[in-house]
Amino acid sequence: MNSDKKLFTFEEIKQKLVNYCVYQDRCHAEVEQKMREFVLIPEAKEEILLYLMKENYLNEERFTRSYIRGKFYIKSWGKTKIKMHLKQKGITEKLISTCFDEIDENDYLNIIKKLYENYGSKLKGLNNYQRKSKIIKYLLSKGFEYEVILQIIEN
Repeated sequence: MNSDKKLFTFEEIKQKLVNYCVYQDRCHAEVEQKMREFVLIPEAKEEILLYLMKENYLNEERFTRSYIRGKFYIKSWGKTKIKMHLKQKGITEKLISTCFDEIDENDYLNIIKKLYENYGSKLKGLNNYQRKSKIIKYLLSKGFEYEVILQIIEN
């Protein structure tokens, strides 16, 4: 038996996972990862997952929507980076696409413009080409699409 895993009753584990989901929206992968901390038979894991979904503690669409809002409006990530991170969490392409309506197109362009201006103003002593390529590289690293970046730079 693994000595580093704490032993709890089924109900205690279920309550811990409810609290885990209530604290912040979670996806299935995060909950399954959390379950690995406990000694559970597969049937018990299954029952807890079903309970969490039935009681709406675990809702993949709600998680995806709040993740997209948070990463965009708080961290200023672009769609590419958000999509990549969601895929790593096991969220389907279809669900990701459906939930991207959480980002307003005008807000999206305004954030890129703001990042472009802020980052551009910090770059000193570079010729136009170097400046432009550094800005493009920076915005790509934030997860914005190349075509959209060019569109902003050209205007």
